[in-house]
Amino acid sequence: MSDAAALFPVIHRDEWLIVVNKPAGVPVENDPSGDPSLVDGVRYQLSAEQAHSGAPLFLGIVHRIDRPVGGVVVFARTEGVLRDLHRIFREREVEKRYWVVVAGEPPQKSGRLEGYLSQSRDANKAYVHTEPARGRKASRLDYRVVGHGERYTLLEVALHTGRHHQIRAQLAAIGCPIKGDLKYGARRSNPGGGISLFARSLAFTHPVTAEPLVFHANPPVDPLWDLFPRSNLQNSD
Repeated sequence: MSDAAALFPVIHRDEWLIVVNKPAGVPVENDPSGDPSLVDGVRYQLSAEQAHSGAPLFLGIVHRIDRPVGGVVVFARTEGVLRDLHRIFREREVEKRYWVVVAGEPPQKSGRLEGYLSQSRDANKAYVHTEPARGRKASRLDYRVVGHGERYTLLEVALHTGRHHQIRAQLAAIGCPIKGDLKYGARRSNPGGGISLFARSLAFTHPVTAEPLVFHANPPVDPLWDLFPRSNLQNSD
């Protein structure tokens, strides 16, 4: 576990929460694969630090990002803060931004995608619809183009609803599947099995101190991200 724990760089920590940069391909929580999870790795890191103090260790899962997605993930370090953060996320008092590499290019340089998503649990896949119906959930995101390659476009996405596979399904529905996302129409996989979707930032108010918080993570070192001007990446904060 020590090798796995080293993969999870800490962005921020205090006595109430800890924020880490999840690598693509790592599940947030334990799943049937039995592969090492983010929560176990972070728990190991904290337990090693707290071993000398004897203080009880609590680590609560606040939210999840898909296994093939990397980026910012927040954990609560007390039960009270976990309840508060669940409310903050449930009531959408959090700003979520993603960086995405897609095939092709959206019809406009910036825009809003709205629709209704249904989910197939058997296929573990979401489907986009234009009309509401039983079992469909309203979904909304904003996007803007921030860079271009020969075959790919870099987008920044502001997520306004947290539906299952929302960004993946909604971008695929406009003909812009995410690079490496075979489930939603990409032509080929990425090395390592991740997809080119990255949870760039989270912003919310600290549930204890009331301090405004903004957490950023940088995408992994990879020639793909280097296709785009670094100034554009920095200016998209």
